[in-house]
Amino acid sequence: MTSINIGIAENDRLEIAQGLKRLLADSYTLYLQTHNFHWNVTGKQFRELHVMFEEQYNALALAVDEVAERIRTLGVAAPGTYKAFAELSAIEEVEGVPSADEMIDILTRGHEQVVRTSRDVLKVAQDANDESSASLVSDRMREHEKTAWMLRAMRENG
Repeated sequence: MTSINIGIAENDRLEIAQGLKRLLADSYTLYLQTHNFHWNVTGKQFRELHVMFEEQYNALALAVDEVAERIRTLGVAAPGTYKAFAELSAIEEVEGVPSADEMIDILTRGHEQVVRTSRDVLKVAQDANDESSASLVSDRMREHEKTAWMLRAMRENG
């Protein structure tokens, strides 16, 4: 690839890209879990959860593309295999088909993990004055915080 001169030092670009790879892996793993739960949810809240999970996995599909393209913009190859995502992601795979309530809890923890990963990447991007990555990550963080809140609200009594 040709030289990249976008005002971010090479070491910083590589460190930001590595953080974005973790964000991409967490987001893609969460996408897969959400899509799986959309297909397999049952119970009294079936319709509501089926529709909610579809909205969430569609949003995640767009998000992973944005994150991957930012990694490429920084001059680094974006991971794109299950193996790479499994190695990079902090989100655990789910075995079997959990109950609807367990699905909500699992997805809540997944969105919270994406927020924590985002916070780590955000600090690196801000320290390197990479406003483009910081803005992207900040937007992702806000969306995952909101989604986690909505999922938690579904489990509250009252």
